[in-house]
Amino acid sequence: MACTRFIQLALWLGGTFIGVEAKNSQYVNVFMGTKNGGNRFPGVVAAPFAMAKLGPDVESGKTDAYSGYLPNGNIWGFSMMHESGTGGAPKYGVASQMPVIGPVSDPVANFSQARTSPDEGSVGYYKSSLANGVLVELAATEHAGLYSYTFPNGSSPSIVVDVSHVLPSFRGLGWEQHYSGGSFGIFDDGHYTGAGTYNNGWNLSPDWTIYFCGRFSQQPLYAYTFISTGNATVTNNGTSSVAGSGRLGGAFSFTSTSIKSRVGISFISTEQACTNLDAEVTEETELETLVDNAKARWDEDILDKVAVSSASESDLQLLYSSLYGMFLIPSNRTGENPGWNSVEPYYDDIFTLWDTHRCHTSLFHILQPIAYTEFLRSLIDIWRNDGFMPDARSSNFNGRVQGGSNADNVLADAFVKGVRGAINWEDGFAAMQTDAEVVPPNNFDPKAPDSSTKEGRGALPDWLQYGYITPRFTRAVSRAVEYSTNDFGLHQVAAGLGKTDEAATYLNRSRNWRNHWNPNATSEGHFGFMVPRNANGSFIPQDPKDCGGCYWGDAYYEDNAWIYSMNAIHDVAELKRRIGGDERFVDRLDKLFDLKIFNAGNEPGFTSPFLYNFVKGKQYKSVERSRYISSLYNASEIGLPGNSDAGAMESNILWQMIGLWPMTGQTTFLILAPWFESMTISLGDGKTLSFTTTGGNKDTAFYVQSLKVNGEPWDKAWVTWDDIFANGGTLEYVLGDQAVEWATGDVPPSPASEVPSS
Repeated sequence: MACTRFIQLALWLGGTFIGVEAKNSQYVNVFMGTKNGGNRFPGVVAAPFAMAKLGPDVESGKTDAYSGYLPNGNIWGFSMMHESGTGGAPKYGVASQMPVIGPVSDPVANFSQARTSPDEGSVGYYKSSLANGVLVELAATEHAGLYSYTFPNGSSPSIVVDVSHVLPSFRGLGWEQHYSGGSFGIFDDGHYTGAGTYNNGWNLSPDWTIYFCGRFSQQPLYAYTFISTGNATVTNNGTSSVAGSGRLGGAFSFTSTSIKSRVGISFISTEQACTNLDAEVTEETELETLVDNAKARWDEDILDKVAVSSASESDLQLLYSSLYGMFLIPSNRTGENPGWNSVEPYYDDIFTLWDTHRCHTSLFHILQPIAYTEFLRSLIDIWRNDGFMPDARSSNFNGRVQGGSNADNVLADAFVKGVRGAINWEDGFAAMQTDAEVVPPNNFDPKAPDSSTKEGRGALPDWLQYGYITPRFTRAVSRAVEYSTNDFGLHQVAAGLGKTDEAATYLNRSRNWRNHWNPNATSEGHFGFMVPRNANGSFIPQDPKDCGGCYWGDAYYEDNAWIYSMNAIHDVAELKRRIGGDERFVDRLDKLFDLKIFNAGNEPGFTSPFLYNFVKGKQYKSVERSRYISSLYNASEIGLPGNSDAGAMESNILWQMIGLWPMTGQTTFLILAPWFESMTISLGDGKTLSFTTTGGNKDTAFYVQSLKVNGEPWDKAWVTWDDIFANGGTLEYVLGDQAVEWATGDVPPSPASEVPSS
């Protein structure tokens, strides 16, 4: 079957039918993962990493709308900035406007509207049909948005711009956003500018300001600014401006029932917002043009880089909807950084490297190598100017750290795979060393007041003193295993830079997870688990299946000792030895599933299902687990098994469709089984990686019978970056319906296990 699909258009040209290639954006369901906690953003994102993310804000009781969107409830505004797939609490929902029927006598009233039908959307386009009869269509560019309003015939159209509008949170955790104040001005020609200042949200950021500039397709019949203070609302007709801490904005009324509203945004100034608008969405720009441009950008930059053969519409929808969801955030804010002047790229809305370092960033590297290098440079430049690299960042502020300093893992993964370019790796290693050696100031997060959740490694004092983390620090055990992998990342970069002493130091520190290993901890017939440990060296009794709330104040975050005890992926040979050898290792992995401990929606368990590859002949069990996990996904609104987490969940299924699994911070990829008869991934510079399968299928005959890598027979359950990615390559699978112990060669490397401790 061919590697690309064609739509045969019945174009009769000189007696010949012309086949027109189908672009992959047609398969994207922008509503994938928008229900049941996936929290995906379905609105308009005009290009990968675009700063502007234009879409609806929905209110439904006391339900948090993390991305602004909820399938049920009233729309109370359409705003320019959102995030996708985040948890914790909503962020943004700013630079908002709302269409209103009739004159606006009370600009701070609730203008929310139900929808007469479900919202519709595709790549670059969004539509809402409101109960008041207004049809709203949206398109955007990277720094601007275009609203197209169609009001009912004979109605009196109005539009209210509300600077105080922000996405709320009802969880009661103290993570809700706040509006601090703003300004708004209307000019003689009817255009307006303004700014809003906001704070808090999931990363607990202090005040930050967004500037905006708006123009309408026609001169307003009348317009006024407003500011609400206490119980009074003051309005100022015509050309005017207002500023203050009260709710404020502008109301505009029109004669035509067809209105286009153009808005540019900037973190720098209203002048820059107007420049962005005028450069990207002119008065003549049509909505359809922006939609076509967005589809073209997504196809060229992301979607068409993966070509597959498939007769399954559902598989194509899952593949391309997942690729799309992977690249909605972070946001490329190069040129829009208000914090410092720099020639370096700048990326924000990083949610969070704790989620994405396991399998998202490695695929980001492959599909967008130039942007990925920019992203790494941005991490290092944030360290130069803010003191620490982020584990998470939003609205130009670091926070919040759930476990380790996982920018270390991301940099190490890139370094060992040969990423160089314009990256200053001496600075990169210095940034990593800051994480490893400098205790960040405590930001006294109410959910975890013991140490910083803003950046760095808050539990570093124990790590340096004891080589483990005591219960005086929250999330002690899960942080310990992550600090171990972070230190292994430092070892990798130090070794590559010729820093011999540092490499040895951090290799030894990367083994500190072993200090939490209690060989006498038992559960379900197994001995040895990572458990809490007191300062005097004694282990704290702990049921390995019990993690309390598995949240900020507990010893483990989002998973229990069964999962975290398998997370030292740089030291698997030692882990197998402690568990009791190959047979016990396989049984422990089996029990993750037999006892329903494994949760596909929790990132700490992402790699566990594929560790069977570390036992000769057991690769088929990794494939079985992969197919089980795959069954939890589809391209529908409920198609994610958990929170998207900024595309982490989507990257998980994408690697399984590819048939490989990345070991972060190493050059190793574990071999699974591809879904498609053929797949070609463009690697840039004319290089490709091609997969073919014969003799089987993805659903019932998915066991690897044999494999050739670059034309040569292969007997290992792993490949390296140099084998297939550095210069491209081929993998030829023969699949069947019976498990075969074909992988009898060397098991994958365990680099921290192979050199004795000094």
